[in-house]
Amino acid sequence: MAPPSSDHKRPHTPSSFCFSSLNLVWFLLVPSTVFFLVSTLAPHRPSISPLSSLLQVSFSNNSLQLQGSSIFNGSSIDSSFQLEAETDYFVSNMPFPDAIIEKHTIQLDMSKNNESKPVVDVTLKIVKKNSKLERNEANLARVRPSIKQAALVRNLTSTHQDPDYVPHGPIYRNANAFHRSYLEMEKVFKIYVYKEGEPPIFHNGPCRSIYSSEGRFIHELEKGNFYTTKDPDEALVYFLPFSVVMLVHYLYEPETSNTDAIGRTVVDYIDVISGKYPYWNRSLGADHFMLSCHDWGPRTSSYVPHLFHKSIRVLCNANTSEGFNPSKDASFPEINLLTGEVEGLLGGPSPSHRSILAFFAGRLHGYIRYLLLNEWKDKRDPDVQVFDQLPKGVSYMSKLKNSRFCLCPSGYEVASPRIVEAIYAECVPVLISDSYVPPFSDVLNWKSFSIQVAVKDIPNIKEILMGVSQRQYLRMQRRVKQVQRHFVVNATPKRYDVFHMINHSIWLRRLNIHIRDFHQS
Repeated sequence: MAPPSSDHKRPHTPSSFCFSSLNLVWFLLVPSTVFFLVSTLAPHRPSISPLSSLLQVSFSNNSLQLQGSSIFNGSSIDSSFQLEAETDYFVSNMPFPDAIIEKHTIQLDMSKNNESKPVVDVTLKIVKKNSKLERNEANLARVRPSIKQAALVRNLTSTHQDPDYVPHGPIYRNANAFHRSYLEMEKVFKIYVYKEGEPPIFHNGPCRSIYSSEGRFIHELEKGNFYTTKDPDEALVYFLPFSVVMLVHYLYEPETSNTDAIGRTVVDYIDVISGKYPYWNRSLGADHFMLSCHDWGPRTSSYVPHLFHKSIRVLCNANTSEGFNPSKDASFPEINLLTGEVEGLLGGPSPSHRSILAFFAGRLHGYIRYLLLNEWKDKRDPDVQVFDQLPKGVSYMSKLKNSRFCLCPSGYEVASPRIVEAIYAECVPVLISDSYVPPFSDVLNWKSFSIQVAVKDIPNIKEILMGVSQRQYLRMQRRVKQVQRHFVVNATPKRYDVFHMINHSIWLRRLNIHIRDFHQS
């Protein structure tokens, strides 16, 4: 839609032309005005305009690398990256109100002798309303270049002030860009939680067990203390509050392995919210997100194609070989809270008191664990201690805390709670997986505080870990202690903890899209 002319008033004409052309001017002006109103108010199809991604992720030798236009690498951004939201056009030199009203009183005479006489007053009231969506997009247009500018600062310490924590050190891809992004998120990020649906499947989730990450996040959003808004027009993203864990628990039929009821529930829910609200349809779900720590999270999203291909999927099972797309999907950590609390899990002995080189204990669960157990379980190597079941009286937590490196192989799916267990115990995690995107990889430099071992190198684990110098190990262990704050679960969320980091991952994905809404004023 072309912008209206910034010159709204009749141009001044010399008096010699008034007598001969006045009626001609109005004859031309009125149809033009009507045409302008019709073209402005006519409905257009909502559209979504994707922006060049803020991050690009690739894999090389099973190691995660962010390349190209990653703002957290501080590298240059693709020139196609849009810096301004496409909002409605405004009258020049006017503020940014909810509505701009221009009044013109026109006196017309259609008498035969073409003499100008005040016969009728016609007041044209042009209202150009700027929606909250447009204001949201304008805010994001301001934020994007500010983060890109911050990324140009390559210091290891953020230059921004913060009373609680200043990101610093090599654990970040770019500390200054992350800090700027986080501070902007705190100011403008808003989530609307759809109210439709009833517990236990909706608005509910487990807060203990291996799926606690899913339940904790859902319950925290339901409390409404952080980021949420009751006005859906103010929201930047929309949360689909179903729990995949609860869907599987109540609707899966193990006797027949039938998952149709799960799929129908998700399809029906999208039908309900898309029929009741305009938000899903205007973006085709691109500003909506689901969150799941269940292995079946990706499968559950596949029942709705737009949910799978366009929406933000926050998944523990972040497997690129199964459709996980790091530019729009977000990986979050699997955390096994048996009691629902982290008390007693955090911390461990100093490096000098860790006598075990590497440790793993866990039952056969997928082919990677099979390879690990088959290679190391029966060797009884005092340096690389691998068990399918711990001997009676041996403490799992004690083994973690007395190990220098903790082995974290994938199970049937790529995610493993052992990564966070290792970080809590201040043990350097050793990731053994294929196609896995670790949590918060757009912000965190995992190579600085973890070891990544290719599946084919499982027989060489001892050689690889023995090759890490004492100096390098001490650096990595210090960084594990530093990064721990981003994985801690707090009863009441604290800045930079895992709850806020998950939200920051969603925030970054929202920055990657630009939603346009052409509406009737």
